[in-house]
Amino acid sequence: MAVVGNDIEEAAEWIKKGIPIAIPTETVYGLAANALRPEAVSKIFEIKNRPFFDPLIVHLHHANQLEKLVSSAKKEHFLLIEQFCPGPLTILFPKKDIIPAIVTSGLPDVAIRFPAHAMAIELLKLVDLPLAAPSANPFTYISPTQANHVAKQLGDKIPYILDGGACEIGIESSIVSILNDRQIILHRKGGISKEELEKQNWEVLEANSPEKKLPGSHLQHYSPRKKIIVGDLNALYLEYKLQHKIVSIAFEKNDKLNFVPDFYLSQKGDLNQAASRLFDILHQCDASDADLIIAEKVPQTSLGVAINDRLQRAEQKA
Repeated sequence: MAVVGNDIEEAAEWIKKGIPIAIPTETVYGLAANALRPEAVSKIFEIKNRPFFDPLIVHLHHANQLEKLVSSAKKEHFLLIEQFCPGPLTILFPKKDIIPAIVTSGLPDVAIRFPAHAMAIELLKLVDLPLAAPSANPFTYISPTQANHVAKQLGDKIPYILDGGACEIGIESSIVSILNDRQIILHRKGGISKEELEKQNWEVLEANSPEKKLPGSHLQHYSPRKKIIVGDLNALYLEYKLQHKIVSIAFEKNDKLNFVPDFYLSQKGDLNQAASRLFDILHQCDASDADLIIAEKVPQTSLGVAINDRLQRAEQKA
């Protein structure tokens, strides 16, 4: 079983050996390996049972590393980095050949972000390598936001989990690409909202349809093992309470509910808190003795858009 600890030097030694380990970020825990070693990256796919057509995000600690990795970077790229990084934003760049094809699933662009978690930054500086690091969970399952989530899911497949506490953001990064001048395309909704991008004078165009060749864009993603249905909680509870043992997730305290929910994403209706608690609550629901999870959507604004996206994908599991 994996050792859970906070020894960054030990974590660095595993990375240098080409062995994937779990690391904390402000979004979710990542399964990290040297992005420049194809055999190390291949182990990530094997451990996660992730299909090779699903590209990975590369994590860096400083923008000066880009010169070695990307074939071109526009002024708009650097403006985005200045405004939102380190933080939960992933930016697509045209890659250099030094980035192995396995990292990008053979695509010409590489997804890069600069994590804001202090331990992740320290590790990245210590190894001085770009780290490929998708979420540290089996493919399509609930993303981990605590070290114990990783231990339960992948603890028998990796040697070390760097414990950085609970993830502050709790949902994955937003993914964007530069279209032209101040226009960007939002490919994946995440920790940076469309509104936050627009406040910095970006014109944000949303991708028209789900894109199969972007990190975390699989339609069936973030799914618990148990069936989950998203909708009106009162109606769902009335419909299923006699046939199923239900565990329920409400957004906030609400006098209109006819029963007491098992979990609140945020009793006070705080979307930031809801985002940080979402995956942990899904893990707890999945570990319960219930056979059905019912949940309601949150307000479709700011981080709520990303939360609802995760709930919708969880509902679409096979």
